[in-house]
Amino acid sequence: MGFRSVCPRLASVLVVVRIEAMNASSAKDLRIRNHPLLTFRRKRKIHFLFEGEKVEGYENESVAAALSAAGVRTFGFSKRFAHPRGWFCGVGKCSACLMRIDGIPNERTCITPIREGMIVERQDRQGELPDHGDIRAEAEQRQIQVLVIGGGPAGLAAGITAQNLGLSTLIIDENPVAGGQLLKQTHKFFGSKLEYAGYRGFEIAEIMLSELIQCGGRILTSTSAAGYYGQDDSGAHVYLAAQRLTGGYRLWSIHAERIIVTTGASENYLAVPGNSLPGVYGAGGVQALMHIYGVKPGNRALIVGAGNVGLIIGYQLYQAGVEVEALIDTRPEIGGYLVHASKLVRLGVPILLGHTITAMHGEDHVTGASIAAVDEEGRALPGTEKHLEVDMVVVAVGLSACSEILLQAGCRQMYVPETGGWAPVHNENMETTQEDIYVAGDAAGVAEASTAMLEGRIAAARIAEQGSDPREALKVKLAAMAELESLQASSSLRSNALADQRCHNRWEELHARKR
Repeated sequence: MGFRSVCPRLASVLVVVRIEAMNASSAKDLRIRNHPLLTFRRKRKIHFLFEGEKVEGYENESVAAALSAAGVRTFGFSKRFAHPRGWFCGVGKCSACLMRIDGIPNERTCITPIREGMIVERQDRQGELPDHGDIRAEAEQRQIQVLVIGGGPAGLAAGITAQNLGLSTLIIDENPVAGGQLLKQTHKFFGSKLEYAGYRGFEIAEIMLSELIQCGGRILTSTSAAGYYGQDDSGAHVYLAAQRLTGGYRLWSIHAERIIVTTGASENYLAVPGNSLPGVYGAGGVQALMHIYGVKPGNRALIVGAGNVGLIIGYQLYQAGVEVEALIDTRPEIGGYLVHASKLVRLGVPILLGHTITAMHGEDHVTGASIAAVDEEGRALPGTEKHLEVDMVVVAVGLSACSEILLQAGCRQMYVPETGGWAPVHNENMETTQEDIYVAGDAAGVAEASTAMLEGRIAAARIAEQGSDPREALKVKLAAMAELESLQASSSLRSNALADQRCHNRWEELHARKR
């Protein structure tokens, strides 16, 4: 019995999205042509097949971005209930965009660049394995002093610092272009020159990548850390990395004396009906779609979360030509900087505090959302519900540290209430509970890009400090520590300082037991 015959709901949905696919090539091009801050350097046009129909894109776009620009919303379906799923995180952290590419299933289409003539298909089910024989490859070996896993602000800062202090360094990043959250950020940074104050996030990414190249640092993009395999005979830590190439993968066996994990964080979902509908975006996901690929995500938005991220995205949506119906938060006060909130107020965007979202509505994509006032414990109050006509919902309710590779390496974790999630136990030098394995950035505890850069510097300088000439490394480390302390003194980051101190205390307890 075929899959569609045992899942009639999915079969009916497939008919709808098949029509959607057929109309994709003739749909309105949703690419942003005029932006007040960004110029999208699109390369040559190429074509690929999606569900048997030709789709036009640009060679520096991902598969999911090109499909989104062509008006395709549904990328796949949930395994159990066949609910449609669409673009959510945009950086390979979730499973919403998994598709079959050239016969290989479960490819993360949001970070897979399009190629001329490639064949892209939706999958009937998740978790299937290739049925065209084994995929084998001999891993190429590489020896390095410092391996940095993740090429965002923390990873780039760590790589530049380590290389400048005389350590051979390699950064790997699973995205086609390194820069992480910096690539999505169009606002100017605060702080000092250590955090590139006065520059916009995407400008900082360009500056840091240039600095990395100038100091001789190396980076492998489109490369995922596939697993940790302990230590070799020399004591070096062994990681297997998979690099996506045209039509296949290259495996790298990387032997590193020290590891800095800067894998960032993943978007949090909301546990309400309709939370996986196409048109429900993670905060970073909608920024990636707009600012990396230049694609308009919708026409009318509801934003959930009035922290800095939600407030900034409200203005960024306006710059992309999207109307913001409202911004809501369960808290009684705004959680971000007043300067960001003031921009939305001047635009006439309602900021509804003490409100929550109760449902997202729609069949194959978002067509509306329901919100309600909340009581003192954050529960929706009966009789206060309102319906909003929106075609997209941006979820800006926080992130969770991506620490899977640290867990695999045996690093201890703890729950940190100040930042609402699990974090690796580490000390002020960014050392984890596993010797020679360090952590920095959101993987160490979710904060923001300036904090991430400083932590990356601290981790790299600490490694260099243990070398033959520690004086310069100590100078770099202490300067970064002082700047981090000053940054965390601000009201919005005091909880991060408390979280860090909790982790530091736990590290000291565990370290004392070993002695």
